[in-house]
Amino acid sequence: MNRLHSVGRAVIGLVVAAVAAAVGWLLFVEAPADTAELVGVLLVIATTILGLRFGSTIAGNVFPTYNVAEVSVEGPITRDGGGFPPGAPGVPGADEIVDLIEQADDDENADALLVRLNTPGGAVVPSDDIRRAAERFDGPTVAYATDTCASGGYWIASGCDELWSREGSIVGSIGVRGSRMTASELLDKTGLEYEQFTAGEYKEAGTPFTEMDEDEREYLQGLIDDYYDQFVETVAEGRSMDADAIRETEAKVFLGEEAHEMGLVDEIGTHEDVEDRIEHLLDEEVETRELEPSYGVAERLRGGAERVAFAVGAGVASRFADENGEFRFRV
Repeated sequence: MNRLHSVGRAVIGLVVAAVAAAVGWLLFVEAPADTAELVGVLLVIATTILGLRFGSTIAGNVFPTYNVAEVSVEGPITRDGGGFPPGAPGVPGADEIVDLIEQADDDENADALLVRLNTPGGAVVPSDDIRRAAERFDGPTVAYATDTCASGGYWIASGCDELWSREGSIVGSIGVRGSRMTASELLDKTGLEYEQFTAGEYKEAGTPFTEMDEDEREYLQGLIDDYYDQFVETVAEGRSMDADAIRETEAKVFLGEEAHEMGLVDEIGTHEDVEDRIEHLLDEEVETRELEPSYGVAERLRGGAERVAFAVGAGVASRFADENGEFRFRV
C-alpha cells in the first residue's frame, strides 16, 4: 500500500508539472513575438516549478504520506503560550495544541496520535484541556516523554493509552502548588499604604499587600488540596493506578527507569521504539507527520516582540504572581 501511494504521488506530481509546462509554453513562448520569447522561456521554467509544487500538494492529499499525527507540548503550559521565561516565537499555547489534536482526530488519514511531551507543567485547566483532547482522539494515543514530563505534563499523559519515556527523562511531580509575593513590609518601609474596596469576605485572599491571616491561609490551602485530589483521581483513572500509590510519590520527580519500575511509565524507549509500538497497534507500517500551527510572518514578528516586551516588563513580576499580583495555582 505504501509503495502504491508513492507511485501514485509521483505520477500525479509529474502529470501536473507536465500540464503546467505545456500551458506555460503555449502562453509565454508560442503566443508572444520574438522579443518576448526569452522572457517566455524563463516564465515556462517558473511555471513548471510552481506546477511541481502544486502537483506535490495535490498528490499528498490524494495519497497521504502519513498515518500517525504527532503533536508536541513544549515548555510551560499556558493558555496562549505566554509566560516567563519567554518561549521561542511559534511555541503553541494550550488552545492551539487542542486545535491540532482535534484537527488530527478529524483527519481520516491519522489513525493514531503521538503526543511528545517536554514540559515542567503549568496552569491547571489548560493542562486538563489538552488531556481531554487526547482522550477524545478516536484511535491509539501514545505519550512520549523526552526530557521532562512533570506535573501538568503528566496530567496530559494520563489521557493517553500509553506513556513512554527515556531512561533519563524526568517524570512525575504529581502535585499542585500555589504562590504569592509578599510586599506588605516593603510598603511599610516606604511609607505607602494599600487600600482596596471589595465585597465578599475572601475577595482579598492572597493579595501580596496585606498580611495573610489563618482563615485566608486555610481557605487557599483548601483550594490547593481540592486541585490535588482532582489530579490524583485523574491520574488514577487514566493510568489505572491506585490513588494511594500516587499519593505516596509525594509529588517527587523520578528518572524514567525508576518511574517505569513504579508504574508511572509503561515502557522505556526512543522515538523510533514508540513508532514501532504504534506499528504493532495499527498492524501496518507507520509514517509520522508533526502537526504545527500555521503562523504568518507578521504573527511571528509580533509574537517575538510581545515576548521580549513581556520579559523586560511585567514578565519578571508575573513569575511570582498573576497580573493582579494575587495568588495563583500551578501543576
